Amino acid sequence: MLTIEGRRYDTGEPVRITTRGDRIADIQPAWPTGAVADWPWVAPALFDLQINGYGGVWFSDDTLTPEMVLKTLQPYYRFGVTRLCPTLITNSQAALEAGFHAIRTACEQSDWAAQMVPGCHLEGPYISPDDGARGAHPLEHVRAANWDEFERLQAAAGGLIRLVTLAPEIPGAIEFIRKAVAAGVVISLGHTAATPEQIRAGIDAGATLGTHLGNGCAAMIHRHRNHFWEQLADDRLTVSLITDGHHLPANLVKAIVRAKTTRRVVITCDAAGWAGCPPGVYESKLGRSEILPSGKLVVAGQQELLAGSSFETDVCVARMIDYAGVSLKDAIDMASRNPARLLGFPTVRLRPGDPAELMVFHYRPGDSRLAVQAAVGGGALRFGEIGKNA
Repeated sequence: MLTIEGRRYDTGEPVRITTRGDRIADIQPAWPTGAVADWPWVAPALFDLQINGYGGVWFSDDTLTPEMVLKTLQPYYRFGVTRLCPTLITNSQAALEAGFHAIRTACEQSDWAAQMVPGCHLEGPYISPDDGARGAHPLEHVRAANWDEFERLQAAAGGLIRLVTLAPEIPGAIEFIRKAVAAGVVISLGHTAATPEQIRAGIDAGATLGTHLGNGCAAMIHRHRNHFWEQLADDRLTVSLITDGHHLPANLVKAIVRAKTTRRVVITCDAAGWAGCPPGVYESKLGRSEILPSGKLVVAGQQELLAGSSFETDVCVARMIDYAGVSLKDAIDMASRNPARLLGFPTVRLRPGDPAELMVFHYRPGDSRLAVQAAVGGGALRFGEIGKNA
């Protein structure tokens, strides 16, 4: 049983939260002896749908082992993330099967990993082959949508694949979307050069998310007839945004949030395997990348084409507040409740009976990130310290 004291992220009320097992058992008012403003905030822990790796390890690496998976997952507790979707990007069938099998095995061997990984994200290989839309995904492995191939991936993953990003215009995409949705897999549209009509066809078939809207697209598109406006305007579609300070400018983030509302926006950091590494040039089988002194992660040899992010989810939450002018509550909900609801997992609203997925942190307006003091996942203290531990 854990006892946590802090200010509710949604009301600012000082409370004492007691957990029992993997659930919140009780929430009661509390009375600080000092200034209320000195108390940390307590909020639902973060749930990131798109994490590619950490510290030099990529989930897409064909040599991935269960031990590497555990080593890569654990650091995210420090950033308030207690649930995430390991993301495998465009690669050979053999490499993807090996990666998903390693993740599955890690979850079978470790209870905390199984709790942290409620599902996996397959980003590609069923995406646009066009430069710009393809992003940093390797062209040699981009291919048409293939349901039989996906079923082999799902078998290797033990059913863990819960989210697939694809381009709706590629051969076989619409039928793939229908089959995936019928099988309980969430489909996201991304890395696409689709026409508005093709975007609508994808949504009509069952797609419910747009992957990192504003990225993974050509630099030059028609000013009116394009996939961006169609995704932005369709209320059936939630969109994810990478608010790391490099992927999107502040004015665009603000405009997207105003159009979609905070309920239909998901914050992701899209952390690359190089996240957590110092500035420098790095190379893997997926290509050469460089972390610039600013933290911007790019394809090596230039400074514009992005290769993912080197920042974590808590940074993206803080920058969403600055960029879009939303409240602390709304920003955290976009990185916790919204992704959980999208994938059909339990959400946390700080009520008795809710899952004990919590973070304790300090934050003041203008801070560059959340200063996470503790993270509770599955009812257990996974990182840091809390005021009381009964």
